[in-house]
Amino acid sequence: MSAGAGPHSADGPTPPDSGAARPPAAAGKPRFALFIATACGLGYLPKAPGTWGSLAAIPIYFVVYSYYYFGSFPTDFFPNAHDYAMRAAWAASAAAVISVLLAGVGVQAASRAAEFSGKKDPQFVVIDEVSGQHLTLILGSVLPVPWSAAQTHWPGYPFGSVWPHSVLSWQYLLLGLILFRVFDIWKPFPARQAESLPGGWGIMADDWVAGVYAAIGLWIARAAGL
Repeated sequence: MSAGAGPHSADGPTPPDSGAARPPAAAGKPRFALFIATACGLGYLPKAPGTWGSLAAIPIYFVVYSYYYFGSFPTDFFPNAHDYAMRAAWAASAAAVISVLLAGVGVQAASRAAEFSGKKDPQFVVIDEVSGQHLTLILGSVLPVPWSAAQTHWPGYPFGSVWPHSVLSWQYLLLGLILFRVFDIWKPFPARQAESLPGGWGIMADDWVAGVYAAIGLWIARAAGL
């Protein structure tokens, strides 16, 4: 056999081994998982994909909150439907459910995307930023914390509720975005340690930690009356 020649048998060239391992791309592209992991393609943007992923969480939060806060409730089933404190409680519940769904679906999608790309934490995966930013908003803005509320439907109650003129103002949304991005990049304890978790858990968990830190920042801002 001459140098550089391919493998031969007595009857001619040997056909390629059909059982050989195929590259991931040939094995089938997980299109739906990539669609979720990239937040509908935002992760493919060339500049600051993580920031775009964080921005995607704001309309999700806003739409859910606005529907339950300003939407119509059947009074036959919800006799206190006109009580804005009751609406705020429903808004918090809905946002919490969405947050759990984002986290669960995000872990699965991020795992598939990382396996497909061959990287532990591909840059185009931004569902972790969507989930972490949403967590910041619901923990820092929806859940009640001790503060001096300018307006409340529960006289004497020491916890402030959720009001559109304060929590949903652009200042709070911007502050939540900035705080989350700072903590997501900084990765204070235990965010960096969480990255060592396997698969999608490691991709998502550090952003959840950053979301909690950012929510604490929003609590402080609310308590200070900013």
